[in-house]
Amino acid sequence: MVGSSSSSLCFSLNISQLNTTKLGKKNPSSSSIRACMAAPSSSSTCFGFKNLMETFTVDVQRAEGRALNVPLIAPFTIASSRLERVENVGIRIELSNGCVGWGEAPLLPHVTAEEDQLAALAKVSDASHFLKNTPRKTLGLLLTDINHMLPAHQFASVRAGIEMALIDAVANSIRIPLWRLFGGYSNEITTDITIPIVSPTEAAELASKYRIQGFNILKLKVGKNLTADIQVLQAIRTVHPDCLFVLDANEGYNSEEAITVLQKLHEMEVTPILFEQPVHRDDWKGLGYVSNVARNKYGVSVAADESCRSLEDVKRIVKENLAHVINIKLAKLGVLEALEIIELAKGSGLDLMIGGMVETRLAMGFAGNLAAGLGCFKFIDLDTPILLAEDPVLGGYEVSGPIYKFSNARGHGGFLHWDNIVWNGQRRDNRGRWNTLGPVPGRMQDQLPYRTEPREPNQRIMEVDNKVIASAPEGATLLLFPQSEVLPKAIQGELRGEEEGTLGIEKELIRVAEQEEAEQLGELDQQGEDIFPNS
Repeated sequence: MVGSSSSSLCFSLNISQLNTTKLGKKNPSSSSIRACMAAPSSSSTCFGFKNLMETFTVDVQRAEGRALNVPLIAPFTIASSRLERVENVGIRIELSNGCVGWGEAPLLPHVTAEEDQLAALAKVSDASHFLKNTPRKTLGLLLTDINHMLPAHQFASVRAGIEMALIDAVANSIRIPLWRLFGGYSNEITTDITIPIVSPTEAAELASKYRIQGFNILKLKVGKNLTADIQVLQAIRTVHPDCLFVLDANEGYNSEEAITVLQKLHEMEVTPILFEQPVHRDDWKGLGYVSNVARNKYGVSVAADESCRSLEDVKRIVKENLAHVINIKLAKLGVLEALEIIELAKGSGLDLMIGGMVETRLAMGFAGNLAAGLGCFKFIDLDTPILLAEDPVLGGYEVSGPIYKFSNARGHGGFLHWDNIVWNGQRRDNRGRWNTLGPVPGRMQDQLPYRTEPREPNQRIMEVDNKVIASAPEGATLLLFPQSEVLPKAIQGELRGEEEGTLGIEKELIRVAEQEEAEQLGELDQQGEDIFPNS
């Protein structure tokens, strides 16, 4: 069993196997999706995220944040800032049942409130200390505590990273992918791709490359120079004439300049599908004016991004009819507040967009699972991992041009390879001792439950026939697969580097795990009804 407490017993099965009986329809109605939100709803749900928040108890054993630095392929310039390197914070949370969740706190100067990585790491450290010393409580109560500890926009990015890791750990505990947990509408999304502020020649080269890769929606950063923006648009049209445009000014224009851009595009017979944040975030009057003219004269929708940093901001946008689209970014809102805003926007007739800061596939994987599961986003802008020179994330979603496909791996499926984690399968012998089976293949790490155990420096961690194969590095954490009583015949020779032996172990681990799940299926039928009620 993944979880040892009776309160979490019914979460230890592979829920994804039961989607036709317990999880209801594959493509839910909007009312079903709405019930998956954190906000209260009278609609019935067959997915259980709301019930999960109320019933799954969380006991955090370890929590940690580390610098997550990744270079960009090329400098990323927008109207308000320039970025050459991602300097985010990776977050790892481990529950007492051994399940681990991963999150990411993105930091973008002049956009996120937490501009300094050291300050963000300090906040993650404070939150980690709090989580490790908090008595067991439900996921919903723990997330509420984190929202009180890291309130409002000023701590939204760190709060979002911790929320991601907690929710991912719980999804790992119940062995269900996040896209199913958030509604199960689909397991894939199609994103646009961004062209930053560059010269017309560079923009044309990028547009040509993205056309070949299959991107039909280009998001163009504008707002620094009106004349240069028009020249870039013209250059892109020559190499990708059939593309659809999203314009993102990042607060760069005043209201009159924004209207001038739309007029120039109209003369070029170009109609953007979206005009994102045309004016300064505090220019509410200007935002409303541009939205009115853009829709009524040019047929263009306007999105609020920087102007949408809280639930109160969205309430004002709705009340005063200031925009047509709300851009949801977890790093500026946090997960719980984002879910509330999604509900408010949908109920008010506004369209939704999901975007991000400059993030790795860790944060984008979480956001992508959310978007796929809910199925309520008209505009999807989750492209920044494609712009990175390196990919530090193991596992996670598959990328095929603009299409992201999410598997049935538990949680969001991605993790970072930190140097204090040693991946090994283990079993107990007939005297109750743990014997190491060898390195567990990467694809297995997302499929099987594991627990963790701290090891002393140089303690023997790999033995075959009493022969030491490897020792633990200082501060290592060993990941164990406790319920898998693998047959002794699977342990033959030094398994490290021997594919046949490793595959034999893998097959046996799968067989044992499947057998245990089959034996416990009746238990889920009895207890799971409280968590995943019939639709």
